[in-house]
Amino acid sequence: MVITDARRASTTLIVAALLATAGAAGCAKPVDLKQSIEVTDVASGWFDAGVVNGQNKLVPTVTFKLRKKGDVELETIALNMVFKRQGEDGSYDDVFLQRVPFEGAETAPISVRAQNGYTADPPQTRAEMLKHSLFRDVAVQIFAKQSSTQWVELQRVEVQRQVLTQ
Repeated sequence: MVITDARRASTTLIVAALLATAGAAGCAKPVDLKQSIEVTDVASGWFDAGVVNGQNKLVPTVTFKLRKKGDVELETIALNMVFKRQGEDGSYDDVFLQRVPFEGAETAPISVRAQNGYTADPPQTRAEMLKHSLFRDVAVQIFAKQSSTQWVELQRVEVQRQVLTQ
């Protein structure tokens, strides 16, 4: 069978159109995340991480949901939570979630715990640790991005001085 130049050009156009359609279907149009998503159902505190090297350990924790505002076409986003201690410029800890899916208009609850925290020396109760003179409050900055867009800060959450067991 001989393929003519006209037939080859027609086949090339059809393949190119199919690839373009498939590419458009697989890539969601970037949206303004600051305007399109809200942080809801926020809870925070200091998770009781148990006994580490003979000392009680508490780590900052935040739990929240993300909810779409209006009719936004968005299936997943990436999140970066940056924990910062009061009075310090740098990051105390951070947690990266590469893929957070939406279930309809919102996400399931997202719980994030830092690895860094406080230990009692000498061992104290967890409630006493929160009242210690060297204890510093922590805030969590919640950043989001979609595919190759820039990181956008959605919200800053002050971690409450309360002990969490779950």
